[in-house]
Amino acid sequence: MALPSTVYRVSIQLSDVERGIYESLQATVARHPSETEERLVARLLAYAIFFEPGLSFTKGVSAGDEPDLWVKGPDDRVLLWVEVGLPEADRLIKASRHTEHVALVACGRALPKWEQLHLPKLEGISNLSVIRFDQAFISGLVATLGRSIIWTVTISDGNLYLNVGEDAFETTLQLRRIQVTM
Repeated sequence: MALPSTVYRVSIQLSDVERGIYESLQATVARHPSETEERLVARLLAYAIFFEPGLSFTKGVSAGDEPDLWVKGPDDRVLLWVEVGLPEADRLIKASRHTEHVALVACGRALPKWEQLHLPKLEGISNLSVIRFDQAFISGLVATLGRSIIWTVTISDGNLYLNVGEDAFETTLQLRRIQVTM
């Protein structure tokens, strides 16, 4: 018998000062039994960082041909493809050919090794952005997880500030735009 997904109710008060976005986001998110809590936290961070009207969670882990989040246009074309974790470079390269913008929220215990192996393969992809999170930041947020997640997120001057009840977290958004080689 397969294990059921764990359902989380999410409320995020988002203030993205840099993009002028001030929203109250509500979502119900399922965590597949094979998905770690760290990856769930990273998906929620990606939702806040890349929020725009139309951004939605996909089937994620259970659908290998979909990203974790996306924005689709009226013609069903993918405008924004957001991956979370440490995917193969080929997956990101393929996505970059079929969408306007690809974003990766890179995190995980193997992040340094992944960067050495995969970032060189991604050089020259002009529509790819990579944001990395330190494992300590993700682990700190995991420690606060409950089935009801209430976050206040502020993005300003390249920093992300996140409050969970009385706990406050802060990290620098380590954005890396892949350099176009000529």
